[in-house]
Amino acid sequence: MNASEFRRRGKEMVDYVANYMEGIEGRQVYPDVEPGYLRPLLPDTAPQEPETFEDIVNDIERIIMPGVTHWHSPYFFAYFPTASSYPAMLADMLCGAIGCIGFSWAASPACTELETVMMDWLGQMLGLPEVFLAGKAGEGGGVIQGSASEATLMALLAARTKAIQRLQAASPALTQAAILEKLVAYASDQAHSSVERAGLIGGVKLKAIPSDGSFAMRASALQEALERDKAAGLIPFFVVATLGTTSCCSFDNLLEVGPVCNKEEVWLHIDAAYAGSAFICPEFRHLLNGVEFADSFNFNPHKWLLVNFDCSAMWVKKRTDLTGAFKLDPVYLKHGHQDSGLITDYRHWQIPLGRRFRSLKMWFVFRMYGVKGLQAYIRKHVQLSHEFESLVRQDPRFEICAEVTLGLVCFRLKGSNKLNEALLKRINSAKKIHLVPCHLRDKFVLRFAICSRTVESAHVRFAWDHICELASSLLAAGREQGESAAGECPAQPAQHPGVP
Repeated sequence: MNASEFRRRGKEMVDYVANYMEGIEGRQVYPDVEPGYLRPLLPDTAPQEPETFEDIVNDIERIIMPGVTHWHSPYFFAYFPTASSYPAMLADMLCGAIGCIGFSWAASPACTELETVMMDWLGQMLGLPEVFLAGKAGEGGGVIQGSASEATLMALLAARTKAIQRLQAASPALTQAAILEKLVAYASDQAHSSVERAGLIGGVKLKAIPSDGSFAMRASALQEALERDKAAGLIPFFVVATLGTTSCCSFDNLLEVGPVCNKEEVWLHIDAAYAGSAFICPEFRHLLNGVEFADSFNFNPHKWLLVNFDCSAMWVKKRTDLTGAFKLDPVYLKHGHQDSGLITDYRHWQIPLGRRFRSLKMWFVFRMYGVKGLQAYIRKHVQLSHEFESLVRQDPRFEICAEVTLGLVCFRLKGSNKLNEALLKRINSAKKIHLVPCHLRDKFVLRFAICSRTVESAHVRFAWDHICELASSLLAAGREQGESAAGECPAQPAQHPGVP
């Protein structure tokens, strides 16, 4: 493919993408395929001779799209949002074209310097304390990781190294192995599974702190665990506080937990993967109060801030805590400016060596939406979640299971877990909308997350009518089997708004 054909095919692909996004509402949100569907549709081996671009494009609809879960459909209410915007897509095209591998400043100065500035821009949008920003001479700074899982692991490994160095400085006879077997990390019992995985990779014990009635970690429970473990000869070194848990979007109490971590010389990492985007809105910024106690903070603009995956924003108070744990400088990676103090080499901040020019996406999105446009986007999603919450509360057969703070509603039919499992199965089998569940204590709960950039009130109301319709059918079947149920839902069979 030469430049001339690339121009033509590129325009065709932009048209295809735009048509896909504009028509996504008409596509079934969850695919009708079984595991292994794709292999019989493909040859056993790669082609020996070149094929045409037309053949490839034709096979997208024949082979790929039947197996796609359409995350950007306005009927997708599962997991959490994954960001999508046209400015970010265009930036990704430019990123692919430039194709630099930005492991050092010298590898592509713009790649490094734009990231540093964009992370400061974003930190300012969140109202992060100045100590987290690189500025012109700060000790902190931000880095784009691939995911919140990577950020948690990096923070844990940096905290582990810092703890080992501190203990060995006080007692030089202590070996690293002797320290490692005693190190303990902590997180709420509501924390994401990636925290446990970070502990497994880092080779340290991880203990779950029981959350309170609002599914939040509190200082009393953390302090109790720390005292118990210290008395047993263990060494607490790392705590993860979650702002916006995956199950129900609960918030650990930073203003309580933070001072405990500081007093005990324990690294505090904040995981705000989903909720962090909302902190650009003044009315939600209080949810971040206490961040000043943290050593590191992370959230995913690629979830809710219109910056396409992958873009996970991580800040540290002292970047030397991070870079000092992983810094290796083989001669082939050295360059004449690395000791100038004016720049950073991001290879020391992350697990992989190479990195894409991801800050381009932030630059495009921040400039084309502006802070006010991004705030309006967040507020719209929050308003839609409260609209769905109101619909649920009006039906006496259902209950809300956790406080609705941002864009997630946790709800269920009043009754057994088996009943709610059956309802979810009917919802996802119908494939008109897509939901995923969670467990809150001993309850099986349905999660309704506002996800799509294009979702509107009509889509939310369609989803609720559809859920009501399936719930009525399920409860009627139960009554036929001798079970009692109260109330009826007046909803008629739901029709997709704007779709024949």
